[in-house]
Amino acid sequence: MKSGMRKSVLAVLAIAVALPTGAAAAQKKKLIDVFDDWSAFAQGEGAGRVCYAGTIPKKSEGAVPNRGAVHVMVTHRPGEKRVGEVSITAGYAYKPNEPVVVEIDGQKYDLFTQGDTAWAADKERDAKLTAAMRRSAGNMIVRGTPTRGAKTVDTYSLAGFTAAWNAIGAACGIK
Repeated sequence: MKSGMRKSVLAVLAIAVALPTGAAAAQKKKLIDVFDDWSAFAQGEGAGRVCYAGTIPKKSEGAVPNRGAVHVMVTHRPGEKRVGEVSITAGYAYKPNEPVVVEIDGQKYDLFTQGDTAWAADKERDAKLTAAMRRSAGNMIVRGTPTRGAKTVDTYSLAGFTAAWNAIGAACGIK
């Protein structure tokens, strides 16, 4: 298996286990496609439809004991009027009240944390972050602080993000 293909398969597996629980999880997940380093999925019908794109880091730095799965997802939930919600799962508990810093092409974005996940504070910040992700053909650098262990730096490729974004938008009826 080629390295790029293997990484895509890993991204599919990593994202597949990161789904919401409850009724949404009971519905069948459908892989829309794999776009370079990003995978796109959809599940559910009607107002409960959820579409999301995700990937795993190309490179991770920082020693955190027993670090779990690490990934970033961008989710559309049109029934809840939520478009482009960014979530970053670190695989460890973030230090409380310590922001996660995302950097794309020199521009920095602060995300708040709860447990092992970081989010933008509101829809406007999600929109700015996803716009930067679509514009860039480079990398997204995510810096986080665990409750224990060294600070982490995860590097995500943005190759394929725009195509994945377009695919989840089409699958959820979002332009």
